[in-house]
Amino acid sequence: MSEQTRTHPSSGSSPRKVALASLVGTSIEWYDFYIYGLAAVTVFAPQFFPGSSPLAGSLAAFGTFAVGFIARPIGGVLFGHLGDRVGRRNTLVITLVTMGLATFLIGLLPSYATIGVAAPVLLVVLRLVQGFAVGGEWGGAVLLSTEHAPGGKRGFYGSFPQLGVPIGLIASNAVFLVLTAGLSPEAFSSWGWRVPFLASALLVIVGLWVRLQVTESEEFTEVRSAGQSMVLPIAGVLRHHLPQVLCGIALFTGITGVGYMAATFSIQYGASAYGMPRTGLIAVVLVVAVIEVPIILWFSAAADRWGLSRTILGGAVATAVVMAVFLPLLASASLVLAAVAIAGARWGSAPMWGPSGALAAQAYPAEVRYSGASVGYQLGSITGGALAPILTTLLLASPLGMVGASVYLVAIVVLSGIGAVLAARLLQKRAISSSV
Repeated sequence: MSEQTRTHPSSGSSPRKVALASLVGTSIEWYDFYIYGLAAVTVFAPQFFPGSSPLAGSLAAFGTFAVGFIARPIGGVLFGHLGDRVGRRNTLVITLVTMGLATFLIGLLPSYATIGVAAPVLLVVLRLVQGFAVGGEWGGAVLLSTEHAPGGKRGFYGSFPQLGVPIGLIASNAVFLVLTAGLSPEAFSSWGWRVPFLASALLVIVGLWVRLQVTESEEFTEVRSAGQSMVLPIAGVLRHHLPQVLCGIALFTGITGVGYMAATFSIQYGASAYGMPRTGLIAVVLVVAVIEVPIILWFSAAADRWGLSRTILGGAVATAVVMAVFLPLLASASLVLAAVAIAGARWGSAPMWGPSGALAAQAYPAEVRYSGASVGYQLGSITGGALAPILTTLLLASPLGMVGASVYLVAIVVLSGIGAVLAARLLQKRAISSSV
């Protein structure tokens, strides 16, 4: 039984136009999300947590970074409700504006030296708003692309919102690289770090214009016209589709954990623990993300032929091998070996990341799809993306050291592979029962 299910392409916007709109919107959202991560590992400790020890400052910076993940499931539930009730496109417009506003305000936020303890408090609040917005973005963007996709190409078209992650990473790292190279350390610490946040306002305007050009999918329109929309979609998800939610959490724990270890932790760890040049590490992440984009597209297109879960499982095996040596490579203090570690993690997980959106989306019927896909992904982003840098930092400082931290990173990747296989089996059972 194929993992693909039949779809009804929209008679309005073309699949390519919708994919472009999803790509542009998610790229802007992830740019906003990632510039916070870069600022957290470069300037937030002295700006908002002065007087802390290096370890305490790193944990505080990662902690405010993780706060955004805590708000993501809440955003997934609320925006998932709106998306399942009133439509995917309109909900995505709201998430984009919310994210842009929070990011812009971070760029205006006074430091601890100016307003005292209110500075880190407001920083946490705005990070929560960022997480709230991105919690509703991913599910809607993936659904908009997959529900407009031609039959048999959900993996490929569903990967376009996924490309927003490396593209957002490219844009954020490029901006920080230019600023750190063109400004003195004093100027960058004083005001330069604010520029990427303030520039988000212009990007949001572009994203809104593109996103407003698309229409709802025919599949969602049929559900709404038939009166099949649920009063409380999340209740239906938890009552009838809890196994799918658990599979989504498992699937995205390893994927997001590896992604943030390579994109943000590697910069902080390599620079603070081993004295590698921070600018060099940012440049490595940038180049790796550029090459990652076509890799994701290729594997996502191949996944429509090979099967979504089989492709993800293959990526999990490759990534587990990389994560076993990820930390030792960073600990070599060699920028070349650090580049190998970062590239291996990002490229090895590309076969997991690209098709994962389509697999998560088609695990649910259309009337609860936004809520179900969003909650599984966002909870997985907490257990993976939020906790992986923190737990790895703590394990490295514990008696378990690098061996314990490496075992942990391999374990979360294995969990993702298991989640993909089980999700595919649940999908097959639902397809069989619906055809009887």
